[in-house]
Amino acid sequence: MIEQLRKIFLHVMDRLGKLFKWVMFSIYTGIVLGIICAAFTFLLRIGISYREGHSVMIFLLPIAGLLIVGLYQLLDYKKDEGTNLVLESIQSDRSIPIRMLPLIFTATIITHLFGGSSGREGAALQIGASTSEFLGKLFRFNNYDRRIFIMSGMSAAFSAVFGTPVAAAVFAMEVINVGTMQYSALVPCTISSLMASAVAVRLGNAPEHYIVHNITDFSPNTAIATILLACVCAGVSVVFCILLHKTSSLFRKSFTNPYIRVFVGGTIIVLLTVLLRTREYSGTGSDIIERAIEGQAVPYAFILKMIFTAITLGCGYKGGEIVPSFFIGATLGCTFGHFVGLSPSLCASIGMVSLFCGVTNCPISSLIIALELFGIDALPYYLLSIAISYMLSGYYGLYHSQRFAFSKYKAKYVDNQAHE
Repeated sequence: MIEQLRKIFLHVMDRLGKLFKWVMFSIYTGIVLGIICAAFTFLLRIGISYREGHSVMIFLLPIAGLLIVGLYQLLDYKKDEGTNLVLESIQSDRSIPIRMLPLIFTATIITHLFGGSSGREGAALQIGASTSEFLGKLFRFNNYDRRIFIMSGMSAAFSAVFGTPVAAAVFAMEVINVGTMQYSALVPCTISSLMASAVAVRLGNAPEHYIVHNITDFSPNTAIATILLACVCAGVSVVFCILLHKTSSLFRKSFTNPYIRVFVGGTIIVLLTVLLRTREYSGTGSDIIERAIEGQAVPYAFILKMIFTAITLGCGYKGGEIVPSFFIGATLGCTFGHFVGLSPSLCASIGMVSLFCGVTNCPISSLIIALELFGIDALPYYLLSIAISYMLSGYYGLYHSQRFAFSKYKAKYVDNQAHE
């Protein structure tokens, strides 16, 4: 009896020791990344504001591209694998160099300052992963703890930049291997995400939140419309992923010199901007997302955003694909709502989370993002659309290093890699 009690006591103390360890390290990580990402978003806002007040900046985009390539060459980081390297570092023993942090930080700001079409959350994931990898080495973590620590860094950075701490905590665990969750990282991801969000808010990063208007009661008719919208979003998400990967491949095959590649791509963006006589497809397009949630969107805006983003990221500019996917989903959903006679505002919010789920293959994170961004009033719509989009988007995704542990269509282990 005494021996059994002793074993129970030692077992409890061991668990408490592990909990204390992860609480302390996660708080530290959250504080560090909260500060870094608050500075990142602050500088992004300044850059975007300056560009919007000086329309001539877009004409300097090709020159800015040369600067970005030069920075990567200077720091000897010629083969930039971006978020794919982050996912591979958790799946294997690959290391993330700390120079990824200053490079993606600076290059993303330059991209937005001069009018490239990209997001910021993809950059945040790289900032979080490279920072936590460096801290993990500093703290002498073993390989298993290092992977958990990278996920907590991803959660912290995503949370600090976008202001959705609950979704950020889950996303880092869900995006690595679709169909399985890395629950061993639950405590670190949760604590670092909440801490980073609190720090970022204290430093001036207001969380994103949208008000959805005219939410119709859920009924068989609205359910059918929601299913149709989810089907469309799933199809568009596949097209967007293919377009991103094929455009990047085309640029690399056509222009082996990265300086020529980025200059040509930047020039194409400038010409398209002049031809269309609008700068609405530069940067993140957050104002267009807000307008779509209000019920206003250009019918073909989602198509142009896909083209602008694919060219921007494909030729060598930096940023992320997640906010552009929100833009595409919101404008597509708003247009769909006008077409079928359902609230355009509601459809825009459904489109946002459905398309996000389609490109990331993260249904749980998508549902939580919907709740954090829009509230609970339209929950049945979000749940139904996300489920449909997840199933119909197949094995495509933004990140070719993402793995599908289980089939989307049957209870079967498949271990497939995402299609490019």
